Amino acid sequence: MSETTDERTENASGTAESAQATEPAAEKTDVAEEATDQAEKPEAPASTPAAPAPSSGPSPVGLVLGVIKTARPKQWVKNVLVFAAPFFAFSKATNRTELVVDALIAFVAFSLTASSVYLINDAVDVEADRAHPTKRNRPIAAGIVPVPVAYASAVVFFLAGLAVSFAADWRLAIVLAVYEAVQLGYCFGLKHQPVVDLAIVGSGFLMRSVAGGVAGGIAMSQWFLLVTAFGSLFMVAGKRYAEIMLFERTGAKIRSSLKKYSASYLRFVWATSAAILIMSYCLWAFEIRQAEHNSVWAVVSMVPFVIAVLRYAVDVDGGNAGAPDEIALKDRVLQVLGATWVVTLFLSFYL
Repeated sequence: MSETTDERTENASGTAESAQATEPAAEKTDVAEEATDQAEKPEAPASTPAAPAPSSGPSPVGLVLGVIKTARPKQWVKNVLVFAAPFFAFSKATNRTELVVDALIAFVAFSLTASSVYLINDAVDVEADRAHPTKRNRPIAAGIVPVPVAYASAVVFFLAGLAVSFAADWRLAIVLAVYEAVQLGYCFGLKHQPVVDLAIVGSGFLMRSVAGGVAGGIAMSQWFLLVTAFGSLFMVAGKRYAEIMLFERTGAKIRSSLKKYSASYLRFVWATSAAILIMSYCLWAFEIRQAEHNSVWAVVSMVPFVIAVLRYAVDVDGGNAGAPDEIALKDRVLQVLGATWVVTLFLSFYL
């Protein structure tokens, strides 16, 4: 017999009431299980702050390595310029052993003095270096070498350089002191003066050449000084041009003096310097030929010299001459040209 409509309604109501009666029991069971789980887990203190990580400075070994890295031993390759004057005077020197020893002393003394300048420069520029895409990895900017330690190390390096210089000639100590004074002026403000900064950095290369001549008691010719001066300006203008190119490509922070330069102006400076450099060396080569028994090798030396300058100009034009020492160490063609140039000059003096 089929159920009536009232009977179906009563059955449905009974089923709903039975389900509603079952749900609270299930909820009570779930609450009981959660309470049990929380009782089993240890409670973390609500108001206890997290313990700060122990802060420890760099290890003594890391600090020493950081100071050495900041001293930039890779850039000591620039100091081979101290051998330039002794090289040209070697053929006529009366005591060649003493000349070589004095040149080596000048190299060591200038390397120590230049390292003191690098330490001070990085300490002064620490904030600007931290905003630079690559310089922020330098030990002082990275916090490996504290700024006071950098200044103290710079004093030690400079005093060591002066002490070594007296083993060759007291006048070498004067050249080093002048170099240090000029570079300190650069570090503490003159680097922000356009054109002046180019002249100061370029004078650093010139003083390296003068230091080698002073250490060996060599009278330097006017052509030698002109080649050194404009070769230095060529490299410095190329370095600044590379920094301008880096700024235009990446937006990296640059020194205030560079903001007053344009890429076209720096291109004009390094192109003019390269032209005067090549002309001065060619005139000097003809003078060397006359002085060295009309040797044709002095004239031949112009070929690798000019090609080397033009090869380096390729890196300058591409904005890749930001680190001249790295170019000298990595460009094999440039190294071969430099070695060929030295050999041709050697033949002009001794053949």
